[in-house]
Amino acid sequence: MNVSYRWLSEYIDLSGIEPQKLTEMMTRGGIEIDSVPSRNAGVSNVVVGYVKTREKHPDADKLSVVTVDAGTGEDLQIVCGAPNIAAGQKVPVAKVGAKLPGIEIKKAKLRGVESQGMICSARELGINDKLLPKEQQEGILVLPSETEIGRDILDVLALSDHILELDLTPNRSDCLSMLGVAYEVSALTGRSLRLPDPGQDLYAAADKTSDHISVRITATENCSLYTARYIKGVKVGPSPLWMQNRLIAAGVRPINNIVDITNYVMLEYGQPLHAFDAKKIAEGRIDVRLAKPGEALVTLDDQERKLEPHMLVIADGEKALGLAGVMGGANSEVTEDTTDIVLESAKFDGGTIRRTSRQLGLRSEASARFEKEVDPSRVREALDRAAGLMAKYAEGLVTEGIAEAETASFEPAVVRLSLDRVNGMLGTSLSSLEAETILTRLQFAAVSAGNDVWDVTVPTRRGDMTRDVDLIEEVARLHGYDEIPTTLIEGASTAGSLTKPQAIRRELRTLLTNAGLQEAISYSVTSAQRTGLFPALSGEDVKPIALAMPMSEERSVLRTTILPSLMEAAAYNLTRKNNDIALFEIASVYHSDEEALTRLPQEKPRLALLLAGSRRAAGWNRPAETVDFYDAKGLLETAFRRLGIEARISYEAAQPEGFHPGRTAAIKLETERGAETIGYVGQLHPELQREFDLPDTFAAELSLAPVYEYADNRIEYKPLPRYPAMERDIAVVVDRGVSGGALTAAIEASAGELLESVRVFDVYTGDRVAADKKSVALALVYRHAERTLTDDEVTAAHGNVLARLEQSFAAELRK
Repeated sequence: MNVSYRWLSEYIDLSGIEPQKLTEMMTRGGIEIDSVPSRNAGVSNVVVGYVKTREKHPDADKLSVVTVDAGTGEDLQIVCGAPNIAAGQKVPVAKVGAKLPGIEIKKAKLRGVESQGMICSARELGINDKLLPKEQQEGILVLPSETEIGRDILDVLALSDHILELDLTPNRSDCLSMLGVAYEVSALTGRSLRLPDPGQDLYAAADKTSDHISVRITATENCSLYTARYIKGVKVGPSPLWMQNRLIAAGVRPINNIVDITNYVMLEYGQPLHAFDAKKIAEGRIDVRLAKPGEALVTLDDQERKLEPHMLVIADGEKALGLAGVMGGANSEVTEDTTDIVLESAKFDGGTIRRTSRQLGLRSEASARFEKEVDPSRVREALDRAAGLMAKYAEGLVTEGIAEAETASFEPAVVRLSLDRVNGMLGTSLSSLEAETILTRLQFAAVSAGNDVWDVTVPTRRGDMTRDVDLIEEVARLHGYDEIPTTLIEGASTAGSLTKPQAIRRELRTLLTNAGLQEAISYSVTSAQRTGLFPALSGEDVKPIALAMPMSEERSVLRTTILPSLMEAAAYNLTRKNNDIALFEIASVYHSDEEALTRLPQEKPRLALLLAGSRRAAGWNRPAETVDFYDAKGLLETAFRRLGIEARISYEAAQPEGFHPGRTAAIKLETERGAETIGYVGQLHPELQREFDLPDTFAAELSLAPVYEYADNRIEYKPLPRYPAMERDIAVVVDRGVSGGALTAAIEASAGELLESVRVFDVYTGDRVAADKKSVALALVYRHAERTLTDDEVTAAHGNVLARLEQSFAAELRK
């Protein structure tokens, strides 16, 4: 919101408060101001001149020699190159010695003709000419014919002004108007306001508004109040220069007196208005309704908008006339031929306007205000104010009465506030009188309820005031944040700490990055095709959750697995010659079993990792080593060991869709409910690798929710062993389908408490064993914590092991 200091001073006395000081006061009061630029870009000694004559330059086709009366008593001869210069115009004249932005005007000769000054364009005066009417953007600036000759151009164009650029937070929509800012400054300074006359005594026409127009609200949930006035016999033309100056200062381009008045009142009251050409409204009926299926509207920017049934429109008996609260339609636009006006002022639902504006990519000054909710008490006031200005500056005749429809009433909020709560929350010792004075400055009516408690009636212009803490904040900022003393915190305090899931995620990130992986942060949205790549990870019954407004087809649904995102990242890196990929991501996936959501989807935490390329680059003394299944599995084992659940984890051969059928394992976690599959680790299916242009790629994805439940990452310290261990190695011949994990599990179950560890150190298949057999070599370590073992004890335990292997797997001891 750009606020003109000069315009603001019409509503409140700012004498003694310079723009910079006002900026400091407002910023300290909670309304941040980004900058306070001056409208005068360095202009001096420029006055209004009257072009008496214009003649062609004798030696230049594109130059003119003009005689100008600048109010000095002597005519000035000026050489001008502007194509639109003409006798009889009032123009800005920079006399000799004048200064323009970057220029000082001196006497000069142009092609042999003396020039005693310069006739200026808007751009040369430092004005943003893009905000001027198109005919004023090229050539010199032509002033209204009634402009006084010799008057300083700084006064004529209101350039002796500063613009306060307010950076408003969403809750302070009341300051999206000059009156709202004036209320704010009044509260900060304690000075009284001078509010404009809304112009209720306007009736110059003998007939009534109801004779010409009727209003109905069909979409009762989307519009609570719609009002209209009928104004006859308007003359469309330029608006007064003072009004144009104020609009330009606010960053709004003047168009004509009708449109400018609606914009002026919107800036003044914060209430958007719209003017329709009355003759283009069929049957004199206005209906506020939702758009019909397939309905379209050409808006004032000459763009055809395809409307949807949730969009609110203003319509007559035949067609839509405008997008309510966003932009009017070209089919009811005010033109030079317009004579009768229907002037609209309404209270539309902010959510409806916001959704329409965003979906159409059409944001306007009106929508910016409606979507933050306008003050319902100003709807009729702004309507009357605009009608009065049209009567004055467009010679319109305002018919008696207002055509209106209302579906909801608005009452000011009443909030109970106690002095004890104010002082308790702020740490102050304000008296009852001080608190009441602040509320009075805010123009909040406070009625005593006894014992320093008030029932505070909040004006509807401050819709952000709904609770006592909101009022306490107002007291704090008007009392002055710098005046609030430092006080000790009272009450019970809780030491901050990470939750168990947060601590586990941090531990996993540290462990995996230390292992050489890089963390990826990918989109949570993907394509519907990608969600079907790993059904075992997402779940067979899971339905993709579609976005209402997707960025693209590739980002149209919430992801159900993380691996496709990592595969896209890997493919992106490989095409850029980054051939060694080691990525992981800890993020959420989103599951629902509904096609059309009626309840919130489930958000499930996941860990995924992906490896491709070399584990170790080739060197002069060693070949390159490519990653394999055991790199991915080893990373998971390291993580499970650090989280204290290694003993609960087992792996089982699996063939889930999307993974290689012979190089994949299901990750199982032993829980109180039994062994549960929490994820998969393995090589991607060759077809997927070809689709993504990936080499042999190994990946894993697992659910973190059960890990959170059973993880125990407390470190348990054990003393170093004092007694020696005894090692026994065995090699057994078993069927090829028997896994090493099954053998080690059987050994641990049968060896008893003397067994310290067991591991597989060799697997052999070849000529020395049958084609359907393999030889598995295992190393067993026996130890007792409190004494030295005897050969007999170890032999007995080892005998149990061999018997168990023979019984369970038909294992034969290999000689």
